[in-house]
Amino acid sequence: MEENFTDHKIAIIGLGYVGLPLAVEFAKKYQVLGFDTNVNRVNELNAANDVLNEVESADIRLIMADSRPDALEGLKFSAEQDQLKNYNTYIVTVPTPIDQFKAPNLDPLLNATEMLGSVLKKGDLVIYESTVYPGCTEEECIPLLEKASGLKFNNDFFVGYSPERINPGDKINTLTKIKKVTSGSTPQVAESVDKLYASIIEAGTHKAPSIKVAEASKAIENAQRDVNISFVNELALIFDRMNIDTNDVLDAAATKWNFLRYRPGLVGGHCIGVDPYYLAHKAQSLGYHPEVILSGRRVNDNMGVFVANKVVKLLINKGKNIANARALILGITFKENCADIRNSRVVDIYHELCEFKMKVDVYDPLANAKKVKEEYDINIQDNIDKVYDAIVLAVAHDNFKSLDLVSYLSENGVIFDSKAVLPRNIVDARL
Repeated sequence: MEENFTDHKIAIIGLGYVGLPLAVEFAKKYQVLGFDTNVNRVNELNAANDVLNEVESADIRLIMADSRPDALEGLKFSAEQDQLKNYNTYIVTVPTPIDQFKAPNLDPLLNATEMLGSVLKKGDLVIYESTVYPGCTEEECIPLLEKASGLKFNNDFFVGYSPERINPGDKINTLTKIKKVTSGSTPQVAESVDKLYASIIEAGTHKAPSIKVAEASKAIENAQRDVNISFVNELALIFDRMNIDTNDVLDAAATKWNFLRYRPGLVGGHCIGVDPYYLAHKAQSLGYHPEVILSGRRVNDNMGVFVANKVVKLLINKGKNIANARALILGITFKENCADIRNSRVVDIYHELCEFKMKVDVYDPLANAKKVKEEYDINIQDNIDKVYDAIVLAVAHDNFKSLDLVSYLSENGVIFDSKAVLPRNIVDARL
């Protein structure tokens, strides 16, 4: 049996930062079901409310199937597994995190795969977007699909892989404006997957020669950025001992045309702080220990501790008693102007300051207080209503830049700017 799609009916599995924008775009041209096992998430979206702030309510309402009953395209949301049987193209966008030992946690991916296997029919196509190590789709997912469905791979059903390239919070480089890498389990399937994505991606597509190549391309995108940032973070550690400003050095070096301008900082989030571990995991399973990738991860994972210790040293130098000193951390999301708190390294600053017996508050108007409490057991402030001995700008949200931070500072207090965005005359140190 050969794959021969003439009518894609698409089910998107997982409605987070990746799945929802994808569902909305595909629903402009196809019948789409947005599926998630989180009933609360489905109910919110059925009310056209995206708490992640990736898609506007008006855009959701406009494309929902109920608002266009006679159209051949449109979007429905559901948490009912039986509804998946009415679709023939399944796109998996579930998270692929790491565990406490920094090893890949494939549970969400494998659970979604097993579920799809139970509804898979002859001729169906499963496309994975979740970030994985090279070989994972063919070694882990496809055998599970065969086992759960009783169908034969590349005879009864087919598989593609197209790594997600969503940039949470970015309203300029949106889904359709980022070139998409595609692949398939046979040349014909690869062509079908490529055409499917090309129908919605304005920036175009790149058809990789194999699923494994497409998987590897995603893994190295983020590993490369991670290593580059780790280099400038290490420079920051060195230049701090020399008492020179890292950003001043970067300004000077950047006057050469081929200098790559990366800035030091905390490296968290769902991709850069996670994906290198997937690549390292695969390398180690093949008997190779990746020196550069893992050394970069060690440097970046320790930057929060460095910031906290630098703040403590600055306070001591100003004669402050560290125990019971008050500190305010501005921002807890993993990046600026974004509500995403996944793998935020700001929590490292928080916990290290608490280790010194400081009283630490966190303020972030973009973060969801309930999710921060559930994920990190940290209570965030509704507003700034105290005077602090130390203020740490951890995330460069636009609304932080206009705050009169000096007015919240005690006598001989300290301001640390981890993003180098505040006026130089008010900060004591910065990354």
